[in-house]
Amino acid sequence: MYTKLLSLSRENPVQVRLMVLMAVGFLILYFLPAGNTRFDNAVLEAVRLTHWYAQEHVILCLLPAFIIAGAMAVYISQGSVLRYLGPQASKPLALGVASVSGTLLAVCSCTVLPLFGGIYKRGAGLGAAIAFLYSGPAINIMAIVVTAKVLGAELGIARGIGAIFFAVVIGAIMHLIYRKEEMARADASGRGFAADGAVKPLGTVVIFFSLMIGILVFANWAAADSLLWMAVYTWKWPITSLLALLLGALFISRWQWPAFPVLGLGVLIIISALLAPGAPELPFAAGAIGILLIATTRESDREWAAQTWDFTKQIMPLLLGGVFIAGLLLGRPGFEGLIPSVWVSAAVGDNSLVSTGIASILGAFMYFSTLTEVPIVEGLLGSGMGKGPALALLLAGPALSLPNMLVIRSILGNQKTVIYCSLVIVMATTTGYIYGNLW
Repeated sequence: MYTKLLSLSRENPVQVRLMVLMAVGFLILYFLPAGNTRFDNAVLEAVRLTHWYAQEHVILCLLPAFIIAGAMAVYISQGSVLRYLGPQASKPLALGVASVSGTLLAVCSCTVLPLFGGIYKRGAGLGAAIAFLYSGPAINIMAIVVTAKVLGAELGIARGIGAIFFAVVIGAIMHLIYRKEEMARADASGRGFAADGAVKPLGTVVIFFSLMIGILVFANWAAADSLLWMAVYTWKWPITSLLALLLGALFISRWQWPAFPVLGLGVLIIISALLAPGAPELPFAAGAIGILLIATTRESDREWAAQTWDFTKQIMPLLLGGVFIAGLLLGRPGFEGLIPSVWVSAAVGDNSLVSTGIASILGAFMYFSTLTEVPIVEGLLGSGMGKGPALALLLAGPALSLPNMLVIRSILGNQKTVIYCSLVIVMATTTGYIYGNLW
C-alpha cells in the first residue's frame, strides 16, 4: 500500500498535493470549534481588523505605495541604485542613505513593503534594502517624540537610539551573511545596466518622486498631541491637494502627457471630493487609478502600470490574509482574539529575559499602524508590564508583523526572511533586557 502511494506521488505530484490540501481543509472545517464563544469572537475580531485595515490603509497607504514602487522599477536608473545602494557601494554610504530614506517616509510595516520591493528589484544591495525596510516603520520621528512624551523621556530616547542602531547593524549583518550571493547578483545586474538609465531627466525624476512621496506622507498624517504636528494635520488635505496639482502640472510640462486627460482627471477628482466631502478616499482613489489608466495609454509609461500591478498582486493577498490571521490570534487593540490578553500581561510582567523575549515575539507578530503602538504599550505598562519588555515591543512591533513577514518571504525567500525576523527579535530582546535591568 505504501509503495503504491509512493509511486502515485512520484507519477502525479500535483494531484497528490491537491488531495492532501483537500483532506487538510476538510479536517480543519470538520473540527472547527464553531459555537465556542472565544472562537466566534476571535473570527469576528479578525473580520473587523481586516475591515478596518481595508478602510484605513489600502487606499491612502498601499495604493500610492504600489504606484511609487512601480515607478521606482521603471524610472529610477539602475546605475544610480547600484552606485549608492548596491552590494558594491560603500557600506556606510549605502546603509546611511537607506536608513535616512526610510526614516523620511514614516510609514507602517506594511506600507513600506512595496517600496522595499521596488528598490531591491532595481538593484539595491540586501543590506541597504533591509536597513530601508526596518527604518521606514521603526524610526518614525513623531512616534519617538510621542513615546518620550507619553511613556517617558528615557524610553523615548532608548527607542530612538535603538531603532537607528538596529537599522544599520541588521543591514550590515544581512550583507555579511549573503555577501557572496549579493556580489554575484551585482555582477549579473551590472552586465545589463549599461543601456539602462533614467528615461527622464534627473531633475524631473527627483521632483516626480518627491511629489508622490509627499502625497503619501501628508495623506496619512495622523493626529498627535503636538501643536506643530496638529497644525500640519489640520492642513493635511489642502497640502495633499496642492502636491497633487503640482504633480498634474509635472505630467503635462515634463512628462509630455496631453493636457486634456490630465485636466479631465483633475475635474473628476474635484467632483468626487464635492460629492463625498467626508470621504477623501474617493477622490484619492480616483486620482491614483486615473493616473494608471492614462499611463496605460502611453507607450513610454505603460510599463509603470504593469509594474504597479505586479507589486499589487504579489503583496495585497498576503497582506490581507496576514491581517486576518493576526486579528484571529491577537484581536484588535482593546479586544481579544484566540490568545487571552491576560496571558500576555502575565507573560511580560517583569524585566526577565523570558518576558522580554516574549514581548519581542508578540510584537513581531502583531500589527501596529503608525503611532498605535504607544497607547498599547501604555496600557500594558499600566497592567504591570516591565520597562524592558516595553522597549522590546516598541523596537520589534512597528517594524514587523505577520502580514509583513508573509510579504518579505515572497520577495526574499524563506531563509532570508527567517534570519531577518530573528535578528530583529534577538536584538530587540537583548536591548530590552539590558535596558530593563539598568532602569
